[in-house]
Amino acid sequence: MGRVLIADEQPLFRDALRGVLDQFSADAWRFTCQEADSFDALMRLADDDDDLDAVLLDFSLLREQGQAELVALRSKLPSVPVIVFAAGENAEKMRLCLTCGVAGFISKTSGREEVMIALRTVFGGGIAVPRGAASPASGAVRRRGAFAYQGCGSLSDRQTAVLKLVTDGKSNKQIAWELSISETTVKAHMTAILRKLGVSSRAQAIVLLQRRPNAVSWC
Repeated sequence: MGRVLIADEQPLFRDALRGVLDQFSADAWRFTCQEADSFDALMRLADDDDDLDAVLLDFSLLREQGQAELVALRSKLPSVPVIVFAAGENAEKMRLCLTCGVAGFISKTSGREEVMIALRTVFGGGIAVPRGAASPASGAVRRRGAFAYQGCGSLSDRQTAVLKLVTDGKSNKQIAWELSISETTVKAHMTAILRKLGVSSRAQAIVLLQRRPNAVSWC
C-alpha cells in the first residue's frame, strides 16, 4: 500500500484530493493519505516518514517565492515525486517548481480527469504540467528516466526480496524486521533497486512491475 502526503491549508481541497486518489487507486494500487495544513507540518511529517510515495503540495504554503522551501523538501525527500498545485497557471511559478525538481505542476482549477492524468504521468515517470503549457522539454510531459529497464538479472537475491516486500506494501521498518537487516541497509538496497530498474521512486517501481509482471522472478 502506497503513502501519499497531502499538504494544503484547506480541508475541503484535501478531501477532494483524497477522492481523486481513491479513484486512482482503483486503476493502480491503493494509497493511504497523511495530511498537513502548513509547510512546517509537512516537513515534520517528512521527518517521521521517509517511506512516502508522493507529496501533493499547495504552492500557497510556500513562503515568498518558495524556492528555499522546495529545495529543502527535495533535499529531505530526494526520491519522492512532488506535485505542486497552484491557483491559476502562472508560468513563473511553474518554471520555479520544475527548476527545483518537482514532478508536476497542476492548476487548482483543473478537473478530476486532468488530475488523474497528471498522477498517471508522474507515477509513470514523466513530468506533468497544464495542458498547453510550455515545459523545459518538448510538450507537456518530460520523461524523468523512468522505465529504462535493465533487466532484473542485475538484481541480487536480497534486492529481489526487498522489492517483493515493497510491492506487498511493507514499510522500510517492516522490511528490515522481516529480513533481519537494518533500515539503513533497506534504504541502500532500495537506492540500488531504483537505479537498476531505471525508476526514481517506489511507486514507479510498483507501476513498472504491474505493467511488466514477468520483469522479476521472485525468490
